[in-house]
Amino acid sequence: MKILLTGANGYIGMRLLPMLLEEGHEVICAVRNANRLSVSPKIKERIQIVEIDFLNEPEANLLPEDLDVAYYLIHSMSSSTSDFDEKEERAAHTFNAYIAATSCKQVIYLGGIANEENLSKHLRSRKNVEEILGEGKAHLTVLRAAIIVGSGSASFEIIRDLCEKLPVMITPKWVKTRCQPIAVRDVINYLMGVLGKAACYDESFDIGGPDILTYKEMMQRYSKIRKLKLFIIDVPFMSPKLSSYWLYFVTSTSYKLALNLVDSMRVEVITKDNRLQKLLGVEPISYDNAIKMAFERIKQHQVVSSWKDSMVSGRFREELKSYVKVPEYGCLKDEQTIKVDDPERVLENIWSIGGDRGWYYGDWLWKIRGFMDKLIGGVGLRRGRTHVNKIYEGDALDFWRVILADKDEKRLLLFAEMRVPGEAWLEFDIDENNILHQTATFRPRGLWGRIYWYIMLPFHYFIFGGMIRNIAKY
Repeated sequence: MKILLTGANGYIGMRLLPMLLEEGHEVICAVRNANRLSVSPKIKERIQIVEIDFLNEPEANLLPEDLDVAYYLIHSMSSSTSDFDEKEERAAHTFNAYIAATSCKQVIYLGGIANEENLSKHLRSRKNVEEILGEGKAHLTVLRAAIIVGSGSASFEIIRDLCEKLPVMITPKWVKTRCQPIAVRDVINYLMGVLGKAACYDESFDIGGPDILTYKEMMQRYSKIRKLKLFIIDVPFMSPKLSSYWLYFVTSTSYKLALNLVDSMRVEVITKDNRLQKLLGVEPISYDNAIKMAFERIKQHQVVSSWKDSMVSGRFREELKSYVKVPEYGCLKDEQTIKVDDPERVLENIWSIGGDRGWYYGDWLWKIRGFMDKLIGGVGLRRGRTHVNKIYEGDALDFWRVILADKDEKRLLLFAEMRVPGEAWLEFDIDENNILHQTATFRPRGLWGRIYWYIMLPFHYFIFGGMIRNIAKY
């Protein structure tokens, strides 16, 4: 079948794509920026990529007319606390307009469980999108899920951060809310199972795992599996805003996502039936096993996708290509060079920078800078990196964003997502004479930008000098 995959560079889309290809389907990936599709060259050779921003007016002839099925995996919850519902509504209408010009027979939509009367803004928006898609000409199949558990999922990473870093927690009352978590592997099985299945046309299905747990019980079970001691003290007076700040400072989530998550955590998300489970013969994975499987992936460095690589996990709002050309004028620079004996080994060191590997020199200073960034509303260092030694354009890398990663040209370019009074780039490049060039470029914003640069100069002297020496030496 010829399949349109929207949200192809998202957490679910990145996992669904190889499964569709494995089944022999022809896949068209719809993304806002083709350079942001972080897949291997082998996969890129097998797919068609179209650039579509569903928040803009539809353009003619972008999609092939002979589509069979389309997956709708678009959401905007992480990008805003105020108007994400309006964006999601607009994107759904635009999607319908695109699909109307094709022969698409089925649209498959992954939404959220919405069985309660008093829904959060996020769940109301998900339900509204479902209704809009239902107005389209294709048959609609809706899968409604609660928390998705898997390596790299936002829910898993938040629970992981909380339990690994806080042996004692003072928690708000939403930790007593019940939900029905589902393993990401089950979500993919359901998404694949309903594909082209006439019995699933014009139907909505709740999907969940076998366990109904409170958020408190989820953290307790996680800690037990990880052999961690955890003490949770419930308090009734922590406001949603205070809870959001708490999640933001302790975990790697953004404040906007934290605020929307806390709003949703007050609502029970429990399935009403298991019709689809019986129809497709899916044996759901328990919450405990989903956690264990996630850690197997992490240990084997096989995390396929992570929510942290989403553009909305940071403060990036422009196209990546806008930052590829590093400015020359009006900038302050720290330039370091060193001769390298083994350029291939040094290149591997560059491609492994950040995350658990660290920054090769003064890691404690980087951590202090990350903590300071969190205090003023930045992303901090907690995002880490998804892959140990693979980097794709658009990936999050601690408090940097990968702008260009060209291993053939031996060049890596990063743009700072930390909060600074200006714009900052960090570039690594090995030339034809095996000279490693390391350049930090800062374009200050006004007087405060220049003051910031000169205050940081003593730290730059030690950090950047030590970093290039160790990259060349290790």
